Amino acid sequence: MAKRARTRTVMALALGAAAVAWAARDVPAQMGAKARGVRRARMEASPQFSGGKFRNTVPASEIPAASMPSVALDAVRGSEARRPHLPVPLVTPGPPAAEGLHVTWYGHSTALVEIEGRRVLLDPVWSDRCSPSRLAGPRRLHEPPIPLRELPPLDAVVISHDHYDHLDMVSIQNLVDLQAAPFLVPLGVGAHLERWGVPETRIIELDWNESHRIGTLELIATPARHFSGRGFNRDETLWASWVIKGPTRRAFYSGDTGYFPGFAGIGAEHGPFDVSLVQVGAYGDAWPDIHMFPEDGVATHVDVQAGLMIPVHWATFNLALHDWSEPADRTWSEAKARGVQLAIPRPGERVDVDNPPPVDGWWQQIA
Repeated sequence: MAKRARTRTVMALALGAAAVAWAARDVPAQMGAKARGVRRARMEASPQFSGGKFRNTVPASEIPAASMPSVALDAVRGSEARRPHLPVPLVTPGPPAAEGLHVTWYGHSTALVEIEGRRVLLDPVWSDRCSPSRLAGPRRLHEPPIPLRELPPLDAVVISHDHYDHLDMVSIQNLVDLQAAPFLVPLGVGAHLERWGVPETRIIELDWNESHRIGTLELIATPARHFSGRGFNRDETLWASWVIKGPTRRAFYSGDTGYFPGFAGIGAEHGPFDVSLVQVGAYGDAWPDIHMFPEDGVATHVDVQAGLMIPVHWATFNLALHDWSEPADRTWSEAKARGVQLAIPRPGERVDVDNPPPVDGWWQQIA
């Protein structure tokens, strides 16, 4: 009996080790690749690149090392209501629009902007975790509202920066096969895509204030205040906010960012915008320079001179220690105080920018 027990233990350990090895096999690829050759030369010529790294126009401090033990302890204690108590309600969007301006938020920062007959997908993340590992890292709090294969034909896929909750290897690889659209990315990020099998002809890398046209659509990479990195090295690729211009309509996407005066400059040069998609979640007192508080998000919306505000970067992954519902609550309160028109859709809900649904506090019913 003892021999059988030992055999079963050995087999279980072997199976466990095999499972871990299988789950970890993609980790090196998930890290992406470093830019070389012409791509590296373009990076080094950028005004944003200095001393081997990209820099913010307004410096952003890193999370202080002294604060990390308390952050980790708070996470273990689970002192905040960081998960909804009921399932997040999902909506299946209707057929694509041929005209007008519509935004479908799929969760976190993933969204589809339908602008005057063109379709732009922002930061597609369909994987279960935003992590290089299938076994660890933040896990989704709700399923994607639709399968990736059910997206309508796209004109562009836009990436704000290379963090795992914005640049998902598996989603990118699937989109290469499912869609024919080009991938627009900040400088250096194309090296990751090329390693993952995206053809060079479908990779368009832009520095801040550079643009690319797709028919009647113009996409412009604009400044943000953030950082980058998928492995152990930081700031070797650029981060960006994005301007999406149709013939008569305009949308702004903040990407991840701390608040800074550059947003007023974006508004002066490219605004006014019909709609803004602004990061409002995953903030903390220890890192105010890289993720905005909700009140800063509303201020950004005002600075870029936008009409309707749609908050993003919340509800899908636990990336900070605030309550799950707090970003939406604080955004709604600040929007009312500043007279900002707001829509807070359920994941998958399609917003007609010209006729947005009233804010109904749906998240408060499940928090």
